[in-house]
Amino acid sequence: MRDVFPVTPLQRNVHLSERFGADIWLKREDLGPVRSYKLRGAYNAMRQQPGQELFVCASAGNHAQGVAFMCRHMGVKGVIFMPVTTPQQKIQKTRIFGGDDVEIHLIGDYFDDTLTAAQDWCAAHGGHFLSPFDDAHVIEGQASIAVELEAQMGAAPDFILLPVGGGGMSSSVATWYGDRTRCLFVEPKGGACLTAALAAGHPVNLEHVDTFVDGAAVGRIGALPFELLKHVPLSDVLTLSEDRISATIIEMLNVEGIVLEPAGALAVEALADVQALIKGSSVVCVTSGGNFDFERLPEVKERAQRYLGVKKYFLLRLPQRPGALKDFLGILGPDDDITRFEYMKKSARNFGSVLIGIETSKPENFDRLFARLGAVGFSFTDITNDETLAQFVI
Repeated sequence: MRDVFPVTPLQRNVHLSERFGADIWLKREDLGPVRSYKLRGAYNAMRQQPGQELFVCASAGNHAQGVAFMCRHMGVKGVIFMPVTTPQQKIQKTRIFGGDDVEIHLIGDYFDDTLTAAQDWCAAHGGHFLSPFDDAHVIEGQASIAVELEAQMGAAPDFILLPVGGGGMSSSVATWYGDRTRCLFVEPKGGACLTAALAAGHPVNLEHVDTFVDGAAVGRIGALPFELLKHVPLSDVLTLSEDRISATIIEMLNVEGIVLEPAGALAVEALADVQALIKGSSVVCVTSGGNFDFERLPEVKERAQRYLGVKKYFLLRLPQRPGALKDFLGILGPDDDITRFEYMKKSARNFGSVLIGIETSKPENFDRLFARLGAVGFSFTDITNDETLAQFVI
């Protein structure tokens, strides 16, 4: 692999180590040539096919970049299928890495739809299909993370936190370490395919996949990875909400200057759930990707603020009388900032409904605000966590 890309850094993080009372290291896969570990699997699998002139793959973005990079390096043709919902940054980088050696098809709203389309195209046109995770050579290539990591540390860590999408990287690293290191697996709530498979005893299709964590938004774990992970106890699999992950993206960007995509932030955010377990131990978090489209930053910030409790939306029943708005503004605290104010409709002759967004400095400010609203008789409904309603009005 050293002929293609250098070793990715293993960095001790002082901020996280002090915060969680452990010796915490980051395996910075986000600093590789394609800003994710996927190049490892693509390299290993493609070199196993000497003489092959056409490779086909399906990817939410990172595997696509790895395959594109290797197509140009090897001088072979690549046909890459990506979901329509793939961030533009990942699409553009795939084109840059592959140049004239690759062509890109945007098909499907979800990865599993894209995967089917890619496999159908490959069956009709030929070529070697390169799975992003359900391929023995891909899995073997991803295991190079563990080989490098152990050489860099000089020993196996006590714990390693592994993000899980289709399971290729997590199963490979866990297999390399065996019983020498306790592996903890981290999934997004909207794509918890390992959790579902362990509960059922076999891979299953998720009914719904949230594509926000696009690098790990997989509706069914790979068959080969599951064979390597089927012994994992459910207690070692952590599931995080998409809003929580957003808070970590913002924190790592603001505090450490580290740019992580949602999947790349999974392992870091999970530290909070295992703080008591890892105290005093050596811990490695695999930051699996840094392909973050900054056009998504407003959404990420919004999700993070809602999770941290410093931003809320509510419907206010505002009396239709002179001075009512002034009365409401007088109730706001010194740190309460109106970020949205939209008169929605007149719900009765004497009242109107207003959608209000408030951003503040501390979550407890909302307790005081809502108490003051109730004391003066303003009727309101907090809709911050009402997912159905929020889709339409927020």
